[in-house]
Amino acid sequence: MNHIDKVYSPPAVFRILDLFAGPGGLDVAADVLGHRVTGIEWDAGACATRRAAGMDSFKGDVREFRASFFPYAQVLTGGPPCQTFTVAGHGAGRRALDQVLQYIERLHAAVRPENRQDWNQTFRTWRKISEELRQKELEAKEVKTEKRKVEELRAKRRKAMRNRLEELGNSSDEVKKVMKKLKDPQSLEFPDEELNGLLKEFSDLNHQLNKLKDKLEELGDERTGLVLQPLWWVIERSRRPGSEPYEAVILEQVQAVMPVWEKYAEVLVSLGYRTRTQLMHTEAFGVPQTRRRAVLMARLDRTGLPNGPGLDRLPKVPETHEHYYRGASPARLPKAGHADTLPLETAVPWISMEQALERARKISPSKVHKRPAFTVISNYGTGGVPEARGRRDHDAPSATITGKVSRNRVVHKGTDKDLDRFERFNHAEAGVLQTFPVEYPWSGNDVSQQIGNAVPPRLALHVLRQVLEPELSDDEARVRLEQAVADLEAWQPGKPVEVRKHGDWKGHPLTGR
Repeated sequence: MNHIDKVYSPPAVFRILDLFAGPGGLDVAADVLGHRVTGIEWDAGACATRRAAGMDSFKGDVREFRASFFPYAQVLTGGPPCQTFTVAGHGAGRRALDQVLQYIERLHAAVRPENRQDWNQTFRTWRKISEELRQKELEAKEVKTEKRKVEELRAKRRKAMRNRLEELGNSSDEVKKVMKKLKDPQSLEFPDEELNGLLKEFSDLNHQLNKLKDKLEELGDERTGLVLQPLWWVIERSRRPGSEPYEAVILEQVQAVMPVWEKYAEVLVSLGYRTRTQLMHTEAFGVPQTRRRAVLMARLDRTGLPNGPGLDRLPKVPETHEHYYRGASPARLPKAGHADTLPLETAVPWISMEQALERARKISPSKVHKRPAFTVISNYGTGGVPEARGRRDHDAPSATITGKVSRNRVVHKGTDKDLDRFERFNHAEAGVLQTFPVEYPWSGNDVSQQIGNAVPPRLALHVLRQVLEPELSDDEARVRLEQAVADLEAWQPGKPVEVRKHGDWKGHPLTGR
């Protein structure tokens, strides 16, 4: 008997609130698992897609909402937009990360049991942090305005120098060489007095611009406040009188955000949660794409027992597929339709672009083109060389799907020759490589960006199953995932759902109004 043919009692259904919900990557995964999801999303294009997909949504800035508005939400999920936390060196990324960690530590101090702060004291800590961030955001806007003015003036001086060089009879190549040297204007000196005057003005503007850039780095990124939002929502539900804590919390972002999630986890343990942070390679969970995601998982501990060493940690989400390594032999690929029916403890080879697209084409031949063997040439450079475009063949997983996926070229394998008519992935195909159902109703503006920013639904299936259904045996978990993958691929949009706005609470199941 096929595992999918076996029948088990359905797990509990949860009401999920998804912050920064995007077009619905986690939402569609939760939907096929039988949970009910409401998303908050500010982007109009993503909201248009959510509406067409029948995903319950509120449109607006997460900062305009509060956890207390949705008292019946049982699970909090989200992927807050984050600045680049580059830990190498001592640049803006390092400072941004340090700043976020400091804010989290201040919140942690406010909720530690030994500090015994009441709700009003904790709320004042949050208000103070919010006000600090607001003031920095306002000051940063002023600095950005000044920066734009300086950049415009600098561009005018640059153009004036080019014109003067041409007036003095310099060739086009000679002018280009001088323009390139403007990256280090101190190294230049001209016999022409007018040129030297323009060069000095250009150098002064450069210096002024660098100072403004340094100031912006000191002020931080406005997204700092966004990355703190999920933590505050968890604190509010855990500490605010009359509130019930969330049963579970799931957050994901790019790999660089892992230090933030680890700091989050310390706070969540103080709030009574068991936690796990995990760097997940998407191809190891059946996603036909190499992508790394930092995931924080937490489940409320209702045992009442004190946490000992290691007892505050949730188990890792088990991988089901092998990691992709550059140059791996295509001969190791599983046969079509076989990869998802093997036991979870047996890691099978990753899924290729060709396999994923072929399976989707069987469901919707009109949306997925049949192509000969192909190579995808990335819009991005590789190895730090912009001109050296990354390449992946059809029998390998895709490189990370980004918001520029529509710019990737699809060529005959091993060549630079475009495939006639099919030289780009369409929205349905790009969505399939992100593991969205082929029939997902992409709508609104900048669909490529929506797809690139989304959580891969198949990855979300694994995380949601692990955190929300820990009571399942290994065999039950295997059956559950197999059925969920099949349901995800075959998913069809239901009736469109109108997107609500802030204040439109009446009749909503999470608000109780």
